[in-house]
Amino acid sequence: MKDISIYFQSVDVSFSEKEETIGAKINTHTEGYFPELEKGGVALVYVPEYRNGNAFFQGKENDLFRSYFYDLFVGEHWNFPLYDLGTILPGGSIEDTYFAVEQVVAELVKVGVIPLVVGGTQDLTFALYKGYGKLEQMVNICSIDSKLDLGNPEGDLNKDGYLSHMMLERPCYLFNHANIGCQAPFVSAEELILFDKLYFDICRLGEFNADFKIAEPHLRNADLLSLDLTALKSNDFRGEYYDSPNGFSSDQICQIAKYAGISDKLTSFGIFNFYPVGLQKSSHHLLAQIFWYFIDGVSMRKGDFPIGSKKDYVKFSVNLDDFKDEIIFYKSNKSERWWMEVPYPPQDQVKYERHHMIPCDYSDYEMAMKNEIPNLWWKTYQKLG
Repeated sequence: MKDISIYFQSVDVSFSEKEETIGAKINTHTEGYFPELEKGGVALVYVPEYRNGNAFFQGKENDLFRSYFYDLFVGEHWNFPLYDLGTILPGGSIEDTYFAVEQVVAELVKVGVIPLVVGGTQDLTFALYKGYGKLEQMVNICSIDSKLDLGNPEGDLNKDGYLSHMMLERPCYLFNHANIGCQAPFVSAEELILFDKLYFDICRLGEFNADFKIAEPHLRNADLLSLDLTALKSNDFRGEYYDSPNGFSSDQICQIAKYAGISDKLTSFGIFNFYPVGLQKSSHHLLAQIFWYFIDGVSMRKGDFPIGSKKDYVKFSVNLDDFKDEIIFYKSNKSERWWMEVPYPPQDQVKYERHHMIPCDYSDYEMAMKNEIPNLWWKTYQKLG
């Protein structure tokens, strides 16, 4: 593999290595030593880059979250390697930082290591996405965010406007984008119309609060998860620059992280808009617990993403009135989870192989049985056609 150590500053803090804690297990980049990476691991990466969001924070990195993370106990089934690769310091220009993150993410994903990136502002999601572009891999992105972050394609890339820049990249590797947690006061009618035209998915905060199961298929369908920490309630994530009265609670965000980790498809997780100035210790601790629950989810993966042979699945075929295609459902015997199969042009088999099997819920099967086309199926059908 390529040498990615050149992009990192080593971890320069003394941590507890009490028996059975993460500190005793994790393979950390220290002065003069960089870990050798093995397939199946999870790697922590810190990127304190703020220039396209709030330059005030530039040079104000704070990795206290590492101390809390290292002090947590290892989960019961964590039989894979953990790495702390250190810190990618901001480059001479922000493009230099993007390039470093892009190279690191591409290499980690290629060798089967999940990058767990905690960073500055959320425009770094664009750098993670470009890492998949280097692999020429179509990608689904899910954002946990109170906003949609579309932005103006003619404006500058920034923390509240990066999605339009992804769509303008050529070649474009973005297949789908799903938002979980958007709040009506922060989303314009124009953005909603455009999301609908693009067949992107939205699960509003109120819908999530009413029924978490609505969000689970979006998490299971993502290759890349981007979490905006300002989407949390300020009572739960305390700091000088967090002031939202509404949002996700601490237990909800840990639940989301765990379900994301369980997804076999997800290969990178970015946690952004981490503003260290005035941040309370409890927030560093919560960040460490978000890491923990994500990694614990990874330890519970079932390996049941339905690609290739379907012999371990129960197949259900539903014929709808006045619709020429039947809708095929698969239910995993391992996890009891459901997927829908969406037809696609045969010449695009390689391109869409990972994206025509859509995670869904039993309620989608029930909808089809009532002669209604499930929304997730229809949107994917439009994109594949």
